[in-house]
Amino acid sequence: MSRTCEGRVVIITGAGGGLGAAHARVLASEGAKVVVNDINEAAAQAVVDEITTAGGEAVVNTSDITNYDDSLNAVKQAIDTFGDLHAVVNNAGINRDRMFASMTESDWDAIMAVHLKGHFCISSHAVHYWRGLSKEGKAVDARIINTSSGAGLQGSVGQSNYAAAKAGIAALTLTQAAELGRYGITVNGLVPVARTGMTTAVEAMAQRMAKPEDGSFDYFAPENVSSLVAWLVSPLSDHVTGRLFEAEGGKVAIADGWRSTEPVDKGERWDPAELTDAVAQLLAREVPAQKVFGS
Repeated sequence: MSRTCEGRVVIITGAGGGLGAAHARVLASEGAKVVVNDINEAAAQAVVDEITTAGGEAVVNTSDITNYDDSLNAVKQAIDTFGDLHAVVNNAGINRDRMFASMTESDWDAIMAVHLKGHFCISSHAVHYWRGLSKEGKAVDARIINTSSGAGLQGSVGQSNYAAAKAGIAALTLTQAAELGRYGITVNGLVPVARTGMTTAVEAMAQRMAKPEDGSFDYFAPENVSSLVAWLVSPLSDHVTGRLFEAEGGKVAIADGWRSTEPVDKGERWDPAELTDAVAQLLAREVPAQKVFGS
């Protein structure tokens, strides 16, 4: 049986643990050559050692994804080590959870730096490389895979900074897909639910997501999500772009985003008081949004 990612060169950010490490292991098992990016060199090296011991190919990269100049080194290392680059999987993330009324500027800035700017930096350098190849007339079959969250799609109490960043990543994904297809680049987003250090930091969540002791299907294993990432990285997905895929256990779905409802049209300017009835009509026929997490 052929491996889906045979020969594909992939950078995975935040791959020293959690989902990123699972992505790295699964993609390597599917034939990818993996640049394991993490600021924790020891953690990244442990993942690389695991991959190489299993017969795969991987190298450590410690570029700071929030530093534009330093992040270029991840792209250079992929090309210098493996001869090419086919995909960037933007996975790295952190939490700084607080209710909005208690949130500090540093809580906000740290999340925006790691999530939003972190999704920009390496991807920007990769796109410059792929665009250059395309302009030289070479065939490009490249991927960007961004990591959003249910918090970004529907909000999450106590996580306004994280939710805003993840919503921004969803919009970034749609825009990149619209702009970059001309260069042979597809862009899709991931909305994962899995057992990681971030999701199990709360004891109740850790218990709910614990690996079953009876050997039954491990519903919250991060590798369940990584199978979708492998498919998105592979040539099999070359016809799919601009989608946000939800992955949880054995389930895969597409997050169907914001859509306009049928308008109430007066045909001229509304008097503010008239809008009470107009909005009542809109609310009466809308499909209610999913509830904000924690509400």
